[in-house]
Amino acid sequence: MQLDTFLSNAIESQILISTIYMATYKEKFNAKHKQPKGTSNSVAKIARLSGISVANARKIVKKGEGAYKSNPKSVRPQVKSATQWGLARLYASVSKGSKSSKIDKDLLK
Repeated sequence: MQLDTFLSNAIESQILISTIYMATYKEKFNAKHKQPKGTSNSVAKIARLSGISVANARKIVKKGEGAYKSNPKSVRPQVKSATQWGLARLYASVSKGSKSSKIDKDLLK
């Protein structure tokens, strides 16, 4: 294969890979509730929009914070605090089909 053909194929592959994007649970939540993509929500607002109690939403956040503290090697490098991890778990839990929505199903009532 010639170098210019190889480079052309590599550039096309890179463009395809960069256009494949997995939305975060926060982005999915905001889209579902017709909010701007980067909107941050309080625990109370997430609970209200999701139809769960604030107490249960806080329990989910606490579970996420505990997971952050008890298994730091499983935490992605861009996550800087237990609170951030806990809120991410809440966003995931209120998203149907996520792993945490199945684990936290008793708290999503």
